[in-house]
Amino acid sequence: MAEHDHDRGLQRDLLVLASALDRRQVLGWLAVAASIPVVGCTDSEDDTGGDSDSDDTAVSATCEPGDPIPGETVGPFPGDGSNGPDALEMSGVVRGDIRPNIGASGEAEGVLLTMRLRILDSACAPLAGHAVYVWHCDRDGEYSMYGDAASATYLRGVQVTDADGVVTFTTVFPGCYPGRWPHVHFEIYPDLASTSNAASKLATSQLAFPEDACNDAYAAAGYEDSVTALSNVNLETDLVFFDGSEQQVATVTGNATAGFVAELIVPINA
Repeated sequence: MAEHDHDRGLQRDLLVLASALDRRQVLGWLAVAASIPVVGCTDSEDDTGGDSDSDDTAVSATCEPGDPIPGETVGPFPGDGSNGPDALEMSGVVRGDIRPNIGASGEAEGVLLTMRLRILDSACAPLAGHAVYVWHCDRDGEYSMYGDAASATYLRGVQVTDADGVVTFTTVFPGCYPGRWPHVHFEIYPDLASTSNAASKLATSQLAFPEDACNDAYAAAGYEDSVTALSNVNLETDLVFFDGSEQQVATVTGNATAGFVAELIVPINA
C-alpha cells in the first residue's frame, strides 16, 4: 500500500471523537458499569406487508422500537465539504454503482459488494425519500479525493430511499488499514436537496463487516496489505467500534468469487 497520512488520519479521528462526545463515546470513555440494553432490529420475516424477497425490498426484517444506530465521527476523509473537498456538489454523485470515478474514466477494483441499508424511524416505520451518502476506502486503504487518491472520486455516492426505506449500492469490499476495522461511512439527510447543507443531516454512522467475510475477501488478489492490517485490529480495539458494535455489524452473505451482499437495518431519530 502506498505511503500516506493514515496515521495522521487516525489521530484526527480521535480528536473528532473527543470533540463530539455522543452516547457511544460517553459510555465508552466513562466506563459506565451499568448494563444498558440496546433494542434494535433483528433479521426475520418481513411483517410490514411488503414483499419479503430481499432482491426486491432488501433487508427484510422485523423491527422493535429502541435506540437509534449509534452516531459516529465522519473521520478525516468525508468528502462532504466539512473537511476539504465536497463530492455532494458534484454532478453524478447520485448513483447506485459507486465504483467508477464521478464524471471521469477509471474505477475502483476489488471484490464485488452489494450494500443495502434500510432506514427506519424510531417507531420502525420506513423512511422514504431520504438521501443516504456513503463512502469508504478502496482495497488499498485509500480514500478518494484525499492523499494519494486525491485525483479519484470513486467509492462515493448518494441514493434516495424507496417506499421501504431501502437504498442499494454496488461497490467493492473495502480494504483494511492500520488501526481501523473494515467499515463504510454513511450520512442520512431528510431529502436530496438537504445534502447541500451538512448541518441538515439527521445521522452519521458506520457499518462494520463480520470477520469471516473480511477473511474471505482479503484472500483475493489486491488485498494483501489488508491481511496484515486486519491481523492487528479487532472490533474491541477499533477506535470507533470499541464501545459496542451490535447495531453496526452488517449481515453478509455470498463470497469473494460470486460477490458479497451486506445488509444493515439503520434506525434513526427523525
